[in-house]
Amino acid sequence: MAVSTPTGIDELLERVRAGYTRVGPQEAYAASRAGALLVDIRYQALRDRDGLIPGALVVERNELEWRLDPQGSHRAPEAESHDLQVVVICNEGYASSLAAASLHALGLHRATDLTGGFQAWKSAGLPVATPS
Repeated sequence: MAVSTPTGIDELLERVRAGYTRVGPQEAYAASRAGALLVDIRYQALRDRDGLIPGALVVERNELEWRLDPQGSHRAPEAESHDLQVVVICNEGYASSLAAASLHALGLHRATDLTGGFQAWKSAGLPVATPS
């Protein structure tokens, strides 16, 4: 029985990111204005600390596939079709890459993620709302 060499996270990220085109903050903003669904997967403490992107659907990472699978019994109302354009946003753009790849595996072929995550969005001066 051959032992395979483990894949490191950097290699895994490179591999999954090669499967789709990532977007920057301005592209994500333009996509959302054109009907794309922004999905914020950051955990509550980060949203409380840094704020929210107005109009983004908040779905924590551990629920993402269940909420965005158009065929799923626990899907969010926004998850209407496999053709839905989704931009996944985490804090700095790492976890969102793995999440976007997972959405591709579910057939959401237009899923992508935000390079640099929420921090890049905020640094670009794009809209951020203070959590209530």
